[in-house]
Amino acid sequence: MNNKDWKKWLEPLNTAWTRVVSHKLRSFLTMLGIVIGVGTVITLMSVGKGSTEQILSNIQSMGANLMTIRGGAAMSGGVRGAMGGSNTLTMEDAESVAARVSNITAVAPSSSSNLQLIAGEENMNSQVTGVTVAYPGVNNLTVSSGAFFSDEECERGAKVVVLGSNVAETLFPGSDPLGQKVRMGSMIVTVSGVLESKGGMINSTDDAVFIPLTTLHQAVAQTRTSQGETVVSSISLTVTDEENANQVEADISTLLRSRHRLAAEADDDFNIQSMSDIVDTLSEASGTMTLLLGAIAGISLLVGGIGVMNIMLVSVLERTREIGIRKALGARERDIWSQFLIEASFLTLAGGFIGIIGGWSVSWFIDKMGAVSTVVTSDIVVLAVSVSVAIGLFFGFYPAWNASRLNPIEALRSE
Repeated sequence: MNNKDWKKWLEPLNTAWTRVVSHKLRSFLTMLGIVIGVGTVITLMSVGKGSTEQILSNIQSMGANLMTIRGGAAMSGGVRGAMGGSNTLTMEDAESVAARVSNITAVAPSSSSNLQLIAGEENMNSQVTGVTVAYPGVNNLTVSSGAFFSDEECERGAKVVVLGSNVAETLFPGSDPLGQKVRMGSMIVTVSGVLESKGGMINSTDDAVFIPLTTLHQAVAQTRTSQGETVVSSISLTVTDEENANQVEADISTLLRSRHRLAAEADDDFNIQSMSDIVDTLSEASGTMTLLLGAIAGISLLVGGIGVMNIMLVSVLERTREIGIRKALGARERDIWSQFLIEASFLTLAGGFIGIIGGWSVSWFIDKMGAVSTVVTSDIVVLAVSVSVAIGLFFGFYPAWNASRLNPIEALRSE
């Protein structure tokens, strides 16, 4: 490409730059709408993506191979309730799953009951969960101090308790809870361990209270089936590999339907949910929310685009005589409208880059504040800049086309 060709390409850019510089305040106000729009898009979408990744990370920290079985929906007056409302799972179901279903590494049945906890002058109501020794391994729990109960303690129904970090802080503010006594309903238990904090998340174990399942059976009257089997609230298990999850789920379903003597046409009286199902559902929901946030922010970009069109129309009116002179000297319609399009795109592109810096800065500040996690990815930046340039081309086209269609004689008469 020779110097003449370079000049041909650079001249419109040079003219656009000159127009922007010669009307600094007007150019700034025109770009401001684009700056705010791009900055808002980046900020809101980064918040959406950051929140999504944080939620998914918290869920996956519970164990990627985790699978949970709960009782089916209870029926009352012909109305179906929430899943887990019926007492259809038993200890014997858990033992059968562990013995007869392959590709399972551990099975942990559990039951829950709401009890009042009293420690000195502090007290609180909490859901107390009776579990087996396999429970922390299945649910990826870590004890920060002390220890989880042992097989021997589970077998004899030892009166020990493991507290979530929030519960420990509530009952024993500013002191070490290990070895302390807690009145739980009608019995007194000893704190043997405190769980590591996992932060705010769905079903956070920070508010959990765990005792041996046999101990819970002693403290609270347990529901039994007509066959005399002990009812449990849920059964957690881990599969050897995520690839085996679907087969394991099918095998468990077949086994439980057989054990519960369900007819072929009857619905399951239990619900099986794998961690991958939860992750997929939340990913889809969070992705939709992120797009919604981006769409809301895009409204400000639309307003900025209208501002660009308005200023470009004013610019056409101001430069009518200039356009007439250029057309009289041989400028083609393509030369005229391309010049105005370049100017509009120049304004929106400059506003887009400033908006990127502003949006990135706000996202960084929000992340550092710690209230919400934010993630700025390249696709967000590319999307924001692409949209800003597209807005410049879209809203700049009519003024540019209008300018190129001016009659040179009428334009030269303009004052």
